Amino acid sequence: MTPTHFTFSSAFALGLMGLAFHRTHLLSALLCLEGMMLTLFIALSLWTLQLNSTSFSTSPMLLLAFSACEASTGLALLVATARTHGTDHLQSLNLLQC
Repeated sequence: MTPTHFTFSSAFALGLMGLAFHRTHLLSALLCLEGMMLTLFIALSLWTLQLNSTSFSTSPMLLLAFSACEASTGLALLVATARTHGTDHLQSLNLLQC
């Protein structure tokens, strides 16, 4: 395993562990998701550069566009949750209640 591959694998694993174990606030969960998406974007960009292929060159930009959509949706949900429930604690959210 190359040092670059190890770095990106460990950064993705740290984001995943942060998402799994540190789930007190919605904002911290969204930040962990953004860290995972950033790691995927950089790894996909480096992979495209290493292959020297033009057919994969749009993949990082497509991932970045989906990441921006995910971030805007997450922030909209954060604002809506903070307005309706008064807090962003994940334990206060009841998914069964409409």
